[in-house]
Amino acid sequence: MNITVCIKQVPGTSEVEIDEKTGVLKREGVDSKMNPFDLFAVESALRIKAERHAQVNVLCMGPPQSIEIIKEAYMMGADTGVLLSDRRFAGADVLATAYTLSQGIRKCGLPDLIICGKQTTDGDTAQVGPETAEFLNIPHVANVRKIIAVGEQDITLEMELPCSVEIVRVKYPCLITVEKDICQPRLPSFKLKLATAGREVAVYGLDDFADRDETRYGLAGSPTQVRRIFPPETNTAHELWEGDGKNLAARLFECLETGKFITRE
Repeated sequence: MNITVCIKQVPGTSEVEIDEKTGVLKREGVDSKMNPFDLFAVESALRIKAERHAQVNVLCMGPPQSIEIIKEAYMMGADTGVLLSDRRFAGADVLATAYTLSQGIRKCGLPDLIICGKQTTDGDTAQVGPETAEFLNIPHVANVRKIIAVGEQDITLEMELPCSVEIVRVKYPCLITVEKDICQPRLPSFKLKLATAGREVAVYGLDDFADRDETRYGLAGSPTQVRRIFPPETNTAHELWEGDGKNLAARLFECLETGKFITRE
């Protein structure tokens, strides 16, 4: 059984500058880490690996420094890693990102199972996984909170819906996105760090893909564009009210009714 886990490197801090011209994050020189949701995807794959003797490949799209999170996945137990890195991939929205990932997966060979984290902490769209499955023309299940059984031909899952929980069985090849409560991710192993220190990471760019149409990748292939982005304004202004409950309640009601706070002596 072959499993591919899609992972992403995200900023490790909220203090990230924005390119005013393109509206994308400036990732160079910023402390980064593996997207927290992807840790649950990696752990889910590794548990299936232990049960089914599967081969686990991690796939990451990002700048060259993203290779560090692939090495982290090696230290957790992943077998192989691929980095999709090309300047022409930069500035991609969810659609262009999903298409790039789908082409990277096709380049590596379509696996039995693709596992993604529910979303990323720098985008929070939760769209890339399902869109990748659509580009690959395979079934997908989102919001998976439990893997019930892993069979030879299919996988049985517990999927969380807004008002209910549904149990589904889906045939391979398929893609799933997992919730953060599905399992407890293991810590990277120092023993595996030493064992995988020389393990290579395959790096592919646009020229390695079957579809080399540059209008489908990066900023050029992104139909959604950021018109304006700015940090939120901080407002520390406050008032201290004193009085009995009746007067305070009346004053609060007045503020809510008018939509503004009124300062009184």
